[in-house]
Amino acid sequence: MRLPYAPSTPPESVGPDTAEIYTRIAARRHPRPLIPLDLSLLHSPPVADGWNSFIGAIRSRTALDQGLMELAVCRVAVLNDAVYEWNAHAPLALKGGIAPAELQDSRTLPSTATGDAGQDAQATELVEKSSLSPRARAVLVYTDQMTKSVKVDDAVFAQLQTVGFSDREIVELTTGIAGYNCVSRFLVALDVGENNGREMKSVDEVLEGLK
Repeated sequence: MRLPYAPSTPPESVGPDTAEIYTRIAARRHPRPLIPLDLSLLHSPPVADGWNSFIGAIRSRTALDQGLMELAVCRVAVLNDAVYEWNAHAPLALKGGIAPAELQDSRTLPSTATGDAGQDAQATELVEKSSLSPRARAVLVYTDQMTKSVKVDDAVFAQLQTVGFSDREIVELTTGIAGYNCVSRFLVALDVGENNGREMKSVDEVLEGLK
């Protein structure tokens, strides 16, 4: 990382507020230890605390199908070349019910939001012909537009409703995509986990790691 990591336990010099922040973050990670992302954020304990609460809600308190949420996160990682994010969330997508072929498509399909109308039309056609389910296709195209062009076409938004997402699910999906764009930009800017320039794990490698 471009900065040294913060201590994995609260230094003796900090007050009880910071110690409590460490405790809250550790509780969310339990039984795993704090991860490099945590140890990067903990240079600013108040920011780490807010981040933990926000991302924790997205990860564990939403009604949206977790496989589709993780598929969106993986697509954000691909679009932003966030290797750390892909390697962390690709296994979660598979555990959430995303098929290996769908995960592969999320990694290899070209962006549908390049700003070039011809390229975007061709990319959208490839998405329609892919192994992705109708709901997964809607998620992928929505993620592309939110991540690359920010503005979302009315037709792309309407497709979320057409395939059956509720108002709550759309809000949660939108928040998840926005939140993990934030995560990916933090990871890449500071090179958290020393992954910049490395290859993302292949889907086969991800599958092997789940055995």
